[in-house]
Amino acid sequence: MKTHLQLFIAFFRSGMLGFGGGPSAIPLVHKEVVKTFKWMNDDEFSDVLALGNTLPGPINTKMAGYIGYRVAGVPGMLNAVLSSIVPTIFLMIILLTTLASFKDQPWVAGMTRGVMPIVVILMAVLTWDFFKKSKQSLGWIVSIGLIVASFILIELVHVHPGLLIALLLSYALLKPDKKKNEENKGQKERGVV
Repeated sequence: MKTHLQLFIAFFRSGMLGFGGGPSAIPLVHKEVVKTFKWMNDDEFSDVLALGNTLPGPINTKMAGYIGYRVAGVPGMLNAVLSSIVPTIFLMIILLTTLASFKDQPWVAGMTRGVMPIVVILMAVLTWDFFKKSKQSLGWIVSIGLIVASFILIELVHVHPGLLIALLLSYALLKPDKKKNEENKGQKERGVV
């Protein structure tokens, strides 16, 4: 029961505070899943995020479904998904009916402008964390090269980010494992194999 309450809290908070949609909720989900409840480490979270970005649909819902399933099976999946979408649906209905009458007021536009810098900082912090992780596993040159190549492909060539992520995941899955090849080579030299 405690696990289900924690799942509800984690995805309720990330769903309610993820202003602007999925991308802004990712740092909040990361904080809940990795830092607060420690259901995953950073590497596992980045794998879930990368795979979730290649699939269609809202990222927050996909991540809630997978993480909920991993933590507490099918009931956990249902709990996490519902806690991330149902409260925001009700809130959206209430706010849209209320704000429709105030949409031309300056304070409504000010709310949106006031939250945007916070979303930018959340995304920048998450990006920096992922960059540090990739630097550790790939090195500075490869990490920076991938960032530059991704920027060019996405912004200038207009390649869809999902396609780029799918290509990189495919490469990671299909590339030869140097460490394993070195171990096999060492075993052959010692006559173990």
